[in-house]
Amino acid sequence: MSAVSAFLDPYWTDWLNLLIRWLHVIAAIAWIGASFYFVLLDQSLEEPKRADDVRDGVGGELWEIHGGGFYHVKKYKVAPPALPEHIAWFKWEAYTTWLSGFALMVVLYYFNANAYLIDRSVADLSSWEAVAISAGLLVVAWVTYDVLCRLLVGRGRNGAIALWVLILLLTTLAAWGCGQLFQPRAAFLQVGAMIGTIMAGNVFFNIIPAHWELINAKKAGRDPDPTPGIVAKQRSVHNNYFTLPVLFTMLAGHFAFAYGAGQAWLVLIAIMLLGALSRVFYNLRHQGRTVWALPVLGVIAVVLLAWAIKPDDGASGGGTTSVAFSRVAPVVAARCAPCHAQSPSQPGFSSPPAGIVLETPGQIAAHADEIKSVVAAKAMPLGNLTGMTSEERALVVAWVTQGASTGK
Repeated sequence: MSAVSAFLDPYWTDWLNLLIRWLHVIAAIAWIGASFYFVLLDQSLEEPKRADDVRDGVGGELWEIHGGGFYHVKKYKVAPPALPEHIAWFKWEAYTTWLSGFALMVVLYYFNANAYLIDRSVADLSSWEAVAISAGLLVVAWVTYDVLCRLLVGRGRNGAIALWVLILLLTTLAAWGCGQLFQPRAAFLQVGAMIGTIMAGNVFFNIIPAHWELINAKKAGRDPDPTPGIVAKQRSVHNNYFTLPVLFTMLAGHFAFAYGAGQAWLVLIAIMLLGALSRVFYNLRHQGRTVWALPVLGVIAVVLLAWAIKPDDGASGGGTTSVAFSRVAPVVAARCAPCHAQSPSQPGFSSPPAGIVLETPGQIAAHADEIKSVVAAKAMPLGNLTGMTSEERALVVAWVTQGASTGK
C-alpha cells in the first residue's frame, strides 16, 4: 500500500476526523466563551469611582464574583500610563478554531468529496471542481465582508444598518447558492465555514493588529491612535453576533429535517437569524435592558418554522396499498446497507455512519423513523452514492408510515 493510499484509508481518516473534531470543539468553546465574556464585560462596565483611575484613563470598571473569589476588572479608554509586565492575549482560540475547522473540512469533505460534498442530482461537479469552489468561497466571503466594512463602518447609524442589511442579503445569497452547488448538509456547513472565515479574518487582520498598535505605541513612548482599537471593537461585536449562527451550522448535520427540508436555504437563514436574535437579547440585557418581546418572538418563530417544514405524512406516506417488508428489504440492502453495515462495502467508509447498522429486519425496524426522515428529505444516501430512486424513497416512506412491520 502506498503512503498516499494508506493516508486516505477510511480507518485513518476516521481517526483524523475524531482528533481534529475534538480539537475544533475545544478551541471553539474557548473562543465562544471569550467572545461572550468580553462582550458582557464591555456592556456591564460602570464609571470608575476613584479619582486616580479617572486620571490614569480608566474608562470603566466592573466588580465580579466567580469561583469563590472577587475580581475587579478595569478597562482603559485607550491604554494604561505604562505597560504591565504580563498581558494575556486572546487569539489562539480563534486561530485554532479556524485551522482545525478547515482541516476537518479537508479530511471529511474534501478527501471524500463524492460522498460528503457532491450530489450530482444537485450539480454535476467533479471532486476538484467542488473542492475548488468550496475553498474559493471562503476567500470571497472574507474579501466581500471586509470591503463592505471599510466602506460602511464609521458612517454612523445608517452605515451600520446598511452593513447588517447587506450581510443578511449576501448570507441569504450564499445559502441559496451553496444549495445549488453542494448536497444539503454540506451546503449548510459551507455557509457556516464562510462566516467562520470572516470571524477568524477579523481576529487576524484587524483585532490583533490593533492590539499590537497599542502596545508598540506605548513602547515607542507615543500616544496610541485609538482608531484601530475602535475598529477592532466593532469587528469583535460582529463576531459575537456571528457566533451562534455558525454554531448551528456545525450541529445541523445531525438534523436531516432541517437541511433536507424544501427550500432548505430559507430554513438555514431563519435559524441563523434566531441565533443572532438571542445574542441581541443577551447583549441588551447586559446593558440593563431586558426586552422580553425578543424571546417571545423567538419562541413563536421556532413554532411557526417547525410547523412550516413538518413533512406531510398524507402526501408522502401510507397510501392505500399495503407495503410489505419483503419489498423494502432489498431497497435497504442495495441503497443503505453498503454504508450502514458492520463492515461497509461502500468505498470511503470503515465503519457504519453514526454507528447505525441496517443488516437485519430488527435493525431496520428499530431505526425506521430515522430512515423515513432522512430518505424523505433526500439526505441519505450521502450524495445519493448508491442511486436510490424516487420510487424507492416513496416505498420506504410508505412502509414506515404504515407501521414499519417486518412481517411477510
